[in-house]
Amino acid sequence: MPLTIELPSTIPPAQTPQTARVAVVRTRPETVIDDYARVMDLAGYQDTIARDRDTLLKLNLSWTKYFPACSSQPWQVDGVLAKMLGDGYARQRLIPIENKTVVTSPREGCRNNRWERVLARHRVTFTPLTEVEWQVYRFKSPLLKLNDIFPEGIQIPAMYPGRQIVHLPTVKTHGHAVMTGSVKNSFGGLLKEVRHYAHKYMHEVLVDLLYMQRELHPAVFTVMDGTVAGDGAGPRTMIPRVKNLLLAASDSVAIDAIAAKLMGFDPLSIPFLRMAHERGLGIADPRQIELVGDDVSRENFGFTTRRSVVIWGDQMIRNGFLRPLERVLLHSPLMVWAPMASNVYHDLMWYPTVGLARIREFNRTEWGKLFQQY
Repeated sequence: MPLTIELPSTIPPAQTPQTARVAVVRTRPETVIDDYARVMDLAGYQDTIARDRDTLLKLNLSWTKYFPACSSQPWQVDGVLAKMLGDGYARQRLIPIENKTVVTSPREGCRNNRWERVLARHRVTFTPLTEVEWQVYRFKSPLLKLNDIFPEGIQIPAMYPGRQIVHLPTVKTHGHAVMTGSVKNSFGGLLKEVRHYAHKYMHEVLVDLLYMQRELHPAVFTVMDGTVAGDGAGPRTMIPRVKNLLLAASDSVAIDAIAAKLMGFDPLSIPFLRMAHERGLGIADPRQIELVGDDVSRENFGFTTRRSVVIWGDQMIRNGFLRPLERVLLHSPLMVWAPMASNVYHDLMWYPTVGLARIREFNRTEWGKLFQQY
């Protein structure tokens, strides 16, 4: 029987801010560490993230293997740690974390994505969320779907309540959510590996995660890497596009809205951003977002969200013509076929063929050469 964490007696109501600020900086491999410092300062991270609290650094692992734009870049982890340590944040209070899915391994992913060497050099310790205690947390916010999906209670890492968090996502598309960034990055930390049950109601669940973070964390900040962005069938089987941008903000909705706009999407047409905006959980209307840093007003990547074979199949089972088989295929012991099929497609079919060809092309870029140095 899991232990239960009780909430404080009162939770302040959501307030609808009038504006938000997002910093965007142009970068190149030679200056990326300094540029991370600049974008974080422009976004006022020290006004949000306190020195006297523990800080969770929520990395993003979308694939155990390395693929450009798929997971937190090593220079992203390097830049954020260098900046925070240089500004006097105690290394023992910086806690890099990541979880597993049914198809990823956090420790192996830490090695393959070259985080391990960066963390060792900065003398901070990686904490896989598979190795910490999880407890039921009774949320008081008006969650849209997660209470129904997990009627026995929502389990979260016991280390989360009271700790501030910095998200390290990348700019990329997502077959379930249109795009993924700061808000979706919390998905991997706040829900256990069975979080694939939430795919059916992805946009409502992402709004729930904003409510949950608001109760758990005294502060949330995001530093997003757009040096190489992911176009197409995200979050894994993408086309890497060199874009040379970094973003930072204290408003998760606002930074996702600007990332979406840069990719060529109307942020308010993306359901989770629109719903979050309407509920006062952040700003998704670009007209209410102040951009600071470098001018990106004419940027439009022209990205298109596509669905991989795996995501297409998942959606057909949950909401399409295979829906009558959903309980048998995804909510019974037979469910083991799904991660096996995903691993066969991604790791044994797509990665050695299409993926490696795209990685070879990426390796010829300046960012590819930088990755090899890590």
